[in-house]
Amino acid sequence: MDKLQIVGGKRLAGEISVSGAKNAALPILCAGLLTAGDLQLSNVPRLHDVRTMLKLLEKTGLRVVQDDKEGEQRVTLNGGAIDTLEAPYELVKTMRASILVLGPLLARFGEAKVSLPGGCAIGSRPVDQHIKGLRAMGAEITIEGGYIHAKAKRLKGARIHTDMITVTGTENLLMAATLAEGETVLENAAREPEVTDLANLLVAMGAKIDGIGTDRLVIQGVDELHGAQHAVISDRIEAATFLCAVAATGGDIVLTNTRTDIFDVALEKLREIGLQLTVGSDTIRAKMDGRPHPVSFRTTEYPGFPTDMQAQFMAVNTIANGPSKVTETIFENRFMHVQEMNRLGAQISTEGNTAFINGVDRLVGAPVMATDLRASASLVIAGMAAEGTTLIDRIYHLDRGYDRMEVKLSAVGADIVRIK
Repeated sequence: MDKLQIVGGKRLAGEISVSGAKNAALPILCAGLLTAGDLQLSNVPRLHDVRTMLKLLEKTGLRVVQDDKEGEQRVTLNGGAIDTLEAPYELVKTMRASILVLGPLLARFGEAKVSLPGGCAIGSRPVDQHIKGLRAMGAEITIEGGYIHAKAKRLKGARIHTDMITVTGTENLLMAATLAEGETVLENAAREPEVTDLANLLVAMGAKIDGIGTDRLVIQGVDELHGAQHAVISDRIEAATFLCAVAATGGDIVLTNTRTDIFDVALEKLREIGLQLTVGSDTIRAKMDGRPHPVSFRTTEYPGFPTDMQAQFMAVNTIANGPSKVTETIFENRFMHVQEMNRLGAQISTEGNTAFINGVDRLVGAPVMATDLRASASLVIAGMAAEGTTLIDRIYHLDRGYDRMEVKLSAVGADIVRIK
């Protein structure tokens, strides 16, 4: 099992190109199931989760062609020969986003059999809203033997109001509605930029969608969708993670291939920390001198502060010049990085869904263990800020959502190596 070895105390300087967004790429890949035409995708990140999703899609008979050009991964999908309408447990158990094949398979082929997703370390993510919405569209759904079995001769348009804001639920129902008969209205829809990116792709494929970017999506079903070309949006979480790294270590870096309009709240908090930001159309220059200022925040759905950045900002707060408070409202178990940060000398206590951080003068390297994707990134940041050597175990979590993080950070001055 790979580990990361980090020798802290190095200032960062140089340029980092931000990869495509994992949370946009996964549903977009599933959209390949909706058409017999070619879906040509660029800016696809090189991630373990992307490889898993492509393997799952190939199981259905979807043709996948991958091509790396000038450091960019391109993927062409063709759904003209899909012959298997099942997503097996062996693949679904490793990645909850696999549930996103349910809507497209059901809408186009009238049937789908998808394993229930396995457990998630950071909290429960029930799929009941997906099932509720598809049933409202006329699907007959049974759950037996750990599988969701859905059938519908053709889905019918419906008005669907989810009980909670759910990103994957919105994406699944949105894809299903594009091929349903009549009008579907999704209310209380997620507004994340990754949902918008999927909707824009579906429109390019011939879907009729109004309200993109809002919490009310109106979809007029069409008989079929066609192929299209699409570039996956830049990963706002990866970009903000690198900005947190320079806030914690000091230095001067430039991020390229980024989107500054989709993480305004994080940029605002980074300025409060003391990071000097110069924002261009697709670049961000970040300079940091001195100790970070503490920032308190509360995670919430987009456009609020993203839960996927909570752990990384907490890492910066551990060495800030004062106390801070972080409240997590999305996932009930998303403080598992706290005990690992405390092993590095951080002073963090938790009470329910709130963490209280007292900034310390310094962190000291130690062996730590990653517990989930964003926790892994936060430990990398803390290790880079610490004195001495930090060894991070179980970094397969990191590889699920960050494209060669140690390579990118090494190129700007971090002392970080992967140990096989």
